[in-house]
Amino acid sequence: MTAARPTTAPRTYGVYRPVLPVTSPGHPERMVYTGDAGGRCEIFVWDRSTDTTRQLTDRPHGTLLCAVDDEAVWWFDEDPGGMGGWRTQDFDGGPDRPALTGVPSGRPAGLALAAGGTAAVAIRGPEGLSVHLGRRGGTGRAVLRTTESGTLCDLAPDGGLLALSGPAHSARAVTLLTPDGATVAVLSGTRERTWALGFAPARGRADGAAGPAGGAERSAGRTAMSDRTPFPAPLPAPGTSPLLVMRERDGRYHLGTWTLERGLELLPWCSFDTETTARWYPGSDGAQVLLRQDRHGRSRLFTADLDRRELTPVRTPEGSILDASPAADGDVHFIWTDAVNVPRALSLSGRPLPGQSDWRLPRFGHRRDLWTPGPDGPVHTFVTTPADRPAPHPLVLLVHGGPADHDRDAYDPMVQALVGSGYAVARVNYRGSTGYGPRWRSAYSEGVGHTQVADLVRARADLLERGIGRPGAVGLCGTSWGGYLTLLALGTRPELWDVGVAVKPLADCVTAFRHSTPALQALDTALFGGTPDEVPDAYAHASPSSYAAAIRAPLLVVAARRDAKCPPEQVEAYLEVLRAGGVAHELMWLESGHDGYDGADHLAVIRRSLRFLGRGLPQAPAPAEPSPHRERR
Repeated sequence: MTAARPTTAPRTYGVYRPVLPVTSPGHPERMVYTGDAGGRCEIFVWDRSTDTTRQLTDRPHGTLLCAVDDEAVWWFDEDPGGMGGWRTQDFDGGPDRPALTGVPSGRPAGLALAAGGTAAVAIRGPEGLSVHLGRRGGTGRAVLRTTESGTLCDLAPDGGLLALSGPAHSARAVTLLTPDGATVAVLSGTRERTWALGFAPARGRADGAAGPAGGAERSAGRTAMSDRTPFPAPLPAPGTSPLLVMRERDGRYHLGTWTLERGLELLPWCSFDTETTARWYPGSDGAQVLLRQDRHGRSRLFTADLDRRELTPVRTPEGSILDASPAADGDVHFIWTDAVNVPRALSLSGRPLPGQSDWRLPRFGHRRDLWTPGPDGPVHTFVTTPADRPAPHPLVLLVHGGPADHDRDAYDPMVQALVGSGYAVARVNYRGSTGYGPRWRSAYSEGVGHTQVADLVRARADLLERGIGRPGAVGLCGTSWGGYLTLLALGTRPELWDVGVAVKPLADCVTAFRHSTPALQALDTALFGGTPDEVPDAYAHASPSSYAAAIRAPLLVVAARRDAKCPPEQVEAYLEVLRAGGVAHELMWLESGHDGYDGADHLAVIRRSLRFLGRGLPQAPAPAEPSPHRERR
C-alpha cells in the first residue's frame, strides 16, 4: 500500500503493507515484521523489552516474506522475477547465511519451523514442487518432489508429519507425509472442498500461524508461517497432534480436526455460512481456536473451545480484519481497517505492535452499501461518493481481483484518490466473489468472466438509475483478475463504457495457460473444466482477446515484464489483436513481478491511471471556494 508522506528525503511516499508481526516462540518480546524502508518493503526486527528496532534487509527490489524461530530471523531472498531461497540471521545481528543448503532456487511454496531448529521448506521451480527437511544452517533433505500443484501447510510439533495442501477441490486437497516422504493419509476435496489449517501446538508450547508462503490465485497473496519451539513438557507421540481442517459441506464451512488414529472429525456446532479460516491458540493444548469469518465484505472473530464445544464472539470494531493471530499470553493481534481508516495492527489488550503507520491521510467522501437484484441473489456493491459536490458524478467501477477474493469495507488508496478527484467509486462483489457463501462462490451460470461482467453491468445500471453515476461518464479500472474483467467488459459491452484501465491483467487465456505456473494451470483447469487442448471453445469464449477488436473506449494497459501470474507473453498476444483491429490504446510496462514491493511502481501506476481516467471521464465543475467578501464568489 502506497501513500504520500512528508519527508526531507527525495522520496515523498512510503510503503505500508499491512502484515502482522511474527513473534519468536521462545522469546515473546522479540518480533519480526515487514515495514517501509524508503519506499520499499523490507524486514525489521523489534525487541519489545528494550523498544529497539533494527532493519535487517536492504535489497533493491524490496523483501516481503519473513519468519522467526527461537534464535534467528528467516526471510526469502528473491530476484526481481520472484526466484530465490530462504536465508537466516541471528535476531541480534551478524552475518546472514542460507537457511538450508542443497535447496534449489525457486518460488516460495511454504515454510514451517519446529522444535530444535528443524525446518521444512517448500520450493516451486521449473521442475515442479519440492519439499526439503533439515536443521537451520544445515543441509536440506528432499522429502518430496512432484509436478502437481501444492503448498506446504505445516510441520507437526514433533517433526513426525508434514501437511501438504493441494487445490481445495482436488483429490489430494490435503496430503499427510512422514519425514521420509511416505504418504500416510490423503483428504479428498472432490465432493467437499477441504483446507488444512495447521497442526496443534504441543502441550505447553507456543505456536504461530501456519500456512503457505505464496498463493496460486491472481491477486495479492497473504503470507503466514509456522513457528514452533521446545518446552520442558514432553512432546506427543508422532501423529497425535491434531491437524485443523475446514471442509465445505451442505452450503456451510465446517471446522474439524484430523488425527492419524481417528481420521477427520467435523464439529457440527462450529460451522459458518461464508468463508472462514482458523488458527490454534498457542499453549491451549489443542483445545482453543481463533476463527475469522469474512461475511458480506466485513469480518468477525470467534473463539472456539473444542473441549466445551462453545463458540464465543470476539468484539472488534466494525470493518474488515485482514489477518488475526492469537498470542501466547492469550492476547489477539489483528489488522483492522474500514473504508476511511488505513489498516492498523492492533491487539485486544491494547498493547502496541511494531510497524505502525504514522500517516494522517485526508478522508474523502461518503460511503454506503448498495444491493442490486440478480439471478442468483442480490449483488453487493460498496459505493463511495465525493462529499464536496452533488450527484450525479463521473463513475469508476473499481474491479477486484481473485477470482476467489472480494472487496471489503477497507481502506483503498485508489478509492480515496478517485473520490478526492471528484469521482464516485463502486466496488462490486460480483458472483464468484468470496464472503457470500459457497453458492455465490461457484455461480458461473453465464460462463467464466461473462457471469461477472453481467453483474458489473447490472450494478452500473442501478448506479445510474439511482442518480449516483452520470451517463456518458462511466469507467472501469481493475488489477489482475479485475484487469481481466475490465478488458472483457470493454470488449463484450463496448457501448456501456467510456474509459478503461487494466493493470497486470489476464488478457489472453490460452497464452496465459501456456506460460503459467502449475498451480495456476490447475486453477484454470478447474475453472474452465479442462485444459485449452481439451476445451478450446471455453477458453476462447472467456478470453478478452476474442473481443479486443470491438473496444471503443480509450484503454490503458499496465503490464509487468516479470509477472508470473499474468505473464507478459499473453499481454503481448492481446496487444497484437488491438493493433490489428486499429484499437487506440496506451501501454505502460513495469520492470517488476505481479506483486511489486517497491512503492515507486504502485505510485506510478496510480498517477498514470488517474491522468488517463481524467481524460476519459468528463468532470463536473468543482464547487467554488467561499469568498471572504459577500459580493464576490
